[in-house]
Amino acid sequence: MEWTAWFDAPEYEFARQVLQRGIAAIYFVAFLSSLNQFPALLGERGLLPVPDVLARSRRRDRPTLFSWRYSDRLLRAVCWAGLLISAVLVLGVPQQGPPWVPLLAFLTLWLLYMSIVNVGQTFYGFGWEMLLLEAGFTVAFLGSDQTPPPRTILILLAWLVFRLEFGAGMIKIRGGSEWRDLTALYYHHETQPMPGPLSRQAHLLPKAWHRIEVLGNHFSQLVVPFFLFAPQPVASAAAGVIILTQLWLVASGNFAWLNWMAILLAFAAVSDPVAHALVPAIPLDWHTGVWGAGAPAGEGSQAPVPWLVVVFLATVLLLVLSYRPIENLLSKYQLMNAAFNRWQLVNAYGAFGSVTKQRIEIIVEGTLAAEPDDTAEWREYGFRGKPGDVRRVPRQWAPYHLRLDWLMWFLPLRSVHEQWFYAFLERLLEADRPTLRLLRHDPFDGARPRWVRVTSYLYRFATRAEFRQTGQRWIRLQLGESIPPLSLPPDT
Repeated sequence: MEWTAWFDAPEYEFARQVLQRGIAAIYFVAFLSSLNQFPALLGERGLLPVPDVLARSRRRDRPTLFSWRYSDRLLRAVCWAGLLISAVLVLGVPQQGPPWVPLLAFLTLWLLYMSIVNVGQTFYGFGWEMLLLEAGFTVAFLGSDQTPPPRTILILLAWLVFRLEFGAGMIKIRGGSEWRDLTALYYHHETQPMPGPLSRQAHLLPKAWHRIEVLGNHFSQLVVPFFLFAPQPVASAAAGVIILTQLWLVASGNFAWLNWMAILLAFAAVSDPVAHALVPAIPLDWHTGVWGAGAPAGEGSQAPVPWLVVVFLATVLLLVLSYRPIENLLSKYQLMNAAFNRWQLVNAYGAFGSVTKQRIEIIVEGTLAAEPDDTAEWREYGFRGKPGDVRRVPRQWAPYHLRLDWLMWFLPLRSVHEQWFYAFLERLLEADRPTLRLLRHDPFDGARPRWVRVTSYLYRFATRAEFRQTGQRWIRLQLGESIPPLSLPPDT
């Protein structure tokens, strides 16, 4: 039917494949992260047990499958279901059938993961959680290999990239002066929550380069996003700029799947002719190339009217929900990483409105000594991602999310006297195995320490000369005792 021609965008099949399979892969990582960490952090004996929260809360402001009952077994079942569905989507199996199949698969992922996020409390209070939820819901309407990609959904995905990038840019301009005087990157590589293996090298680059980095960031976040809606090949070029800047962020830090999501979503603006020109192996004709091998060609490839109606209704819904985010972008009191509805669709995004100038690390130690006096030997617990050992090279963890390590970074910025942190110290005194598995190194090899304490240190990257002299990648200075020695009651 001629009136449906505008809705069909067959020249964006490569974009659809990247979006569907890539976002499904991120869901796989998210469910894997939850499977490995949720029971110890939020399970029945977690640091912030979900059953306790559900028992205290009469209202269910946000939907979750755990409203009726929570158990660690049910949580693991949800995670395994999410892993299975996301894996088959990465392989492209549901996409070979009618468009309703990948629609149901992605909506199931969205509902399952939303159930986890909505009881995840502070351990799931990150912007990339709602970003993954919104992206999963939106790509559900991209259809299958039997139908062309819907143009309106691709535009809405570009709108999501716009909010992600432009929102972050405006937060910076309205935030700390370091973004306006171009000095933010003097500090950021060193003080970011979880440095990566190249973060120190990035920090030691000349200050002139850091100023260029900030200018490039402003350009890519405040100017480039507008060109995502331009005709081709300009839109693809804009997407390319975003992809390249996000790859630099991937190389220089660990921000879970935030940067990878931005990269994947940017492909919504990359057309097949541009992709084919850059990489000839990418098919130019979607229904005869490898991507659409199972799809019918010719007239049969046109999207059926019932499917177009569903896509149209989803488009209207997401457009209506865009009012609050647009209002937020224009407000001088712009919110960062905010959801305006209980389903976490069409959200506001942003990050690092101000940059921390100094890095303070919380170090946790234990001892087997009967008394925590000057004769006690204190041994340091090692975390997987956050800095501790001054000689250790930071690892690349992203897109995997180390939730405990991330929250440790916030302690000196907020308060070390967090409920979950005291629960964590108690679990260390108990030598709780699920908690210890979250760590890289247990200095007591599963034995119970008699005491634990918390000390604050000022960390900075070693200069090249200091590294050659000492072999240390970090230089640290003890600031003081944040929490004095704690022990369990004698009868425990």
